[in-house]
Amino acid sequence: MDKALSVRYKSEVQTYQRIERKLSEKLAPAVLEVINESSMHSVPPGSETHFKVIVVSEAFEGRTLVERHRLVYEALGDELRSGLHALAITSRTPREWEQNAAVAKSPPCLGGSKSG
Repeated sequence: MDKALSVRYKSEVQTYQRIERKLSEKLAPAVLEVINESSMHSVPPGSETHFKVIVVSEAFEGRTLVERHRLVYEALGDELRSGLHALAITSRTPREWEQNAAVAKSPPCLGGSKSG
């Protein structure tokens, strides 16, 4: 994608949509959930800076947790370099998901004005 088209695409498509598209293309997930958790943090309303992703994919089979997260980070490199500040990742294989579909609740924000 050329740079001018890339800039226009980023301004017209919301971050969560780009995350969904890129993870879908790279990992062909059986389950994909993208949650914007920015409102839980000290950022302006409507921000798209803090996300949680739940990705269930055969691509994770035989890989360590670090390797799984690297695959996610590789897919989202542009977003991480341009405003995506935090990314919580749950990465499982379909078999692991069948055995345990529980996802940890995100902790409350303690940074910025919310640190007390």
